[in-house]
Amino acid sequence: MSWKTAYLESRVLSASPLELINILYEYAIRYVEAAQEDLARGDIRGRSKAISKAMAIIGELQGSLDHSAGGEIATNLARLYLYMLERLMTANRKQEAAPLAEVESLLKTLGRAWNEISAQPAAAVTRLPQAPAVAIWTAPAFELADGQRAYTWSA
Repeated sequence: MSWKTAYLESRVLSASPLELINILYEYAIRYVEAAQEDLARGDIRGRSKAISKAMAIIGELQGSLDHSAGGEIATNLARLYLYMLERLMTANRKQEAAPLAEVESLLKTLGRAWNEISAQPAAAVTRLPQAPAVAIWTAPAFELADGQRAYTWSA
């Protein structure tokens, strides 16, 4: 086991639930950045691997949503995660940088919001504030194959 792996394992084991989310965002961003670098170098295998890891992390974030407690915020985050997954698939399939940059921007915005939440004293976080994503949604852009709507990012 490398020191990086041991450090991450220690960090995860000692993290609060909010810190775990921060770690997920941090690593999703790292993998999207790595995919961009691999795309620029023409490293198809590296790009695909980095995108797959970013997608797995986003899938974990999506799966961790509590729709009964999170209400509209959880619903909007689920849609945003679905949109990011679609954009990552597009980036990988079409070998395009723009979808990667878009997902990186989304992840960084959400990551900053979670960092701010986790920086609050535990007693101050009685409920989640309005998600920053709520204000950035526009009208549905297109219907996905399974009938769900995808939304556009309008930062």
